[in-house]
Amino acid sequence: MKTLVLMWVLLLMFSVTTSDTNSNTSETYTLIKASNLAKPDCPSQCGDVIVPYPFGIGSNCSIGPGFDVYCNMSTLPPKASFSEADYASIKRISDSTLRISNMVSSRCYSPDGEIRGGFNFSPNFSNLPYTISEINKLTVIGCNEYAWVTSRTESTGCLVICYKQENTLVGDECSGHACCQSSLPENINYYVTRFYALQESNLTNNGSLNNIITRPLLGEVLGMSSRESLNPCTYAFVGDADAFKFNGRTDLDDTSLRKKIEDTVPIVLEWAIGDLNCTEAEATNGSACQSNSKCVNSPRETGGYRCICDEGYEGNPYLSPGCQDIDECKDVEAFPCHGTCVNIPGNYTCKCKQGYSGDAKIKDGCSREIPVLQLALGIGLGFPAILTGISVLYFTAKKRKLVKLREKFFEQNGGVLLQDKLKTKGGVGIGSMRIFRVEELEAATENFAEDRILGKGGNGIVYKGTLPDKCVVAIKKSQRLDQGQREQFINEMVILTQINHQNIVQLLGCCLETDIPLLVYEFVSNDTLNRHIHNQTSGLGRLSWNNRLRIAHESAGALAYLHTDARMSIIHRDVKSTNILLDDNYTAKIADFGASRLVPLGHDQVTTLVQGTLGYLDPEYFHTGQLTDKSDVYSFGVVLAELLTGKKPINIERCLDERNLATYFVNAMKENQLLDILEHQVVNEATDEQLKATCYLACRCLNIASERRPSMKEVTMELETLRKFRKHPWDCQDMKYNEMSSLMIEGEEVDLYTVPFIDNSDTFGEYSSSSIKRKDIML
Repeated sequence: MKTLVLMWVLLLMFSVTTSDTNSNTSETYTLIKASNLAKPDCPSQCGDVIVPYPFGIGSNCSIGPGFDVYCNMSTLPPKASFSEADYASIKRISDSTLRISNMVSSRCYSPDGEIRGGFNFSPNFSNLPYTISEINKLTVIGCNEYAWVTSRTESTGCLVICYKQENTLVGDECSGHACCQSSLPENINYYVTRFYALQESNLTNNGSLNNIITRPLLGEVLGMSSRESLNPCTYAFVGDADAFKFNGRTDLDDTSLRKKIEDTVPIVLEWAIGDLNCTEAEATNGSACQSNSKCVNSPRETGGYRCICDEGYEGNPYLSPGCQDIDECKDVEAFPCHGTCVNIPGNYTCKCKQGYSGDAKIKDGCSREIPVLQLALGIGLGFPAILTGISVLYFTAKKRKLVKLREKFFEQNGGVLLQDKLKTKGGVGIGSMRIFRVEELEAATENFAEDRILGKGGNGIVYKGTLPDKCVVAIKKSQRLDQGQREQFINEMVILTQINHQNIVQLLGCCLETDIPLLVYEFVSNDTLNRHIHNQTSGLGRLSWNNRLRIAHESAGALAYLHTDARMSIIHRDVKSTNILLDDNYTAKIADFGASRLVPLGHDQVTTLVQGTLGYLDPEYFHTGQLTDKSDVYSFGVVLAELLTGKKPINIERCLDERNLATYFVNAMKENQLLDILEHQVVNEATDEQLKATCYLACRCLNIASERRPSMKEVTMELETLRKFRKHPWDCQDMKYNEMSSLMIEGEEVDLYTVPFIDNSDTFGEYSSSSIKRKDIML
């Protein structure tokens, strides 16, 4: 036994000097290199887990409660945990996170569908300085079960479904068929896992969902010969999403799946010291950060801070004497030098040897100096010295004049106003954005050449540019600003600096030192949704129904984020298909925030001059001037109608009753004539449930009364549910026109507002749709 322990210690001594090649994350572990890893007389590791201060093993070895680590020496290797009786073992401690062992919640069934066992795992870190990282996701594996986790008043969950068809294969995608994943609420420190089994009574509706199996029929799934060939349990766990890969049918059949997950998928926790930020901690008792280190605020809601070494230093920033200077000259691989290397605090210098010149940090970067050339230069510098002095004075004066001119443009283009708004709106400072020089953007666009123009609009011209680092960007050159337009330009800047969402075009920076302001955005390569729907002759591929439904879902999610999840509620005010861009993967990105408005806290509407695009404009906003987030919902309803019909919002070539798509769509719904206006390929590709529910959702968005429209979050949830339907589509070749009545049954009445193309009437419409109710599309 002593020999085994000695071998284990030697192995650990070797491993701490190497990098973790099995890690899928980009986290660094610089503390491992520190000579002052733990407090004096305190162990610095437990088994293969490095335990750096502020954590500690033993009495008075940590910075305080919550950072104590218990090391169970009775196991081989020793096991680290939060306490002697803790269920979870610590797998790894990094500069900002901990990885702990997982436990999988489950619910199991007998062959006749009765619950026969299970386990619910509900960890609680409320009294510890940890929050559950957003790297984790809720994953559910099984059949016809809904599992969710709840923390405080927030919850999230997802549904797994299996089908009866023998030719239905379980893939390796965790997208709802036998496996689903869902993101967790932010800043939670505990959760409770729950299950809800779907029964046949709540899976079917007039026979429309009969191909979804119930628990007693699980033996029929995917052509299995017996019930025993399928894992009888449903599993739910929260863990590192990058550490789990669903293996389809293999995982469904694996009766040891729980243990495999618990062994390979850790829970990632974020840690921070205390609940004060750096400024507050320094003002109170001083932060724990030692010399040559700096304090960084924790991003979590509960506050706290961490310490990191300054650039050019390494060690433990929490223990005296703090971080130590790195001798770069001793690490030639990380800090190459092919000349004379001199270490300086926090950095190093590298010069060519005497008699050589060039860049010594590059191999063969130094070349021998030619004395004759040096002599010639020495002689030649005498006479030009006076001329050089005059030139310096001239260019200095010219540069000073240019600086003043750029300062003038900066103020003229609203730079001071932008700085003030960023402070008052709670945004980030202008220093956090990249401020481009005008020369950079001129070079990127070949001096704003005509062939670089991507599009023109009311607020300016957009060019395609390539920066020196080969990054392709879109550069918006605004029109010359008067006072009113300046406010609009600054409004777009303020809004975009506060937005961080994968389906919203990212603002990279700006240039305010020219007479016309410039904005630099990420480049979205695959044109607009409008072009893909309406300009098929331009060579763009036709969008399939699945792509249309996904684009609608992504766009709705971005708008829901603006309405409810951004720092302040943002109303886009110009939602339309030309403002939805598509990248190479046809991922939707909302663009053009020039007309957007921030909604003050405590308000749900703002009064403003009516602004928008004909065909998409909310009629209630048009008549009252009261802008709410439901105005974006109406505009999104028009986009849904475009995706369903393939028709433009306004078309003067159509007859008068059909010129406005919103009116046309609502009337067709009311008169059971949707089949006449829906795009033929959409009808062929969409499932019955998807088409019914999407049409009804579009009409709800187009309701005359804003309070009767759904919120964008509700729209997003319904579209997400619709994307999970996978059933037989309509066979429109054999479908008779009067079968369209299956979309409508007399019953519930919903008022819809028709917007005439020529403003000479005040028309209100109603339609009946009791068969298309939420329960028809929600499981």
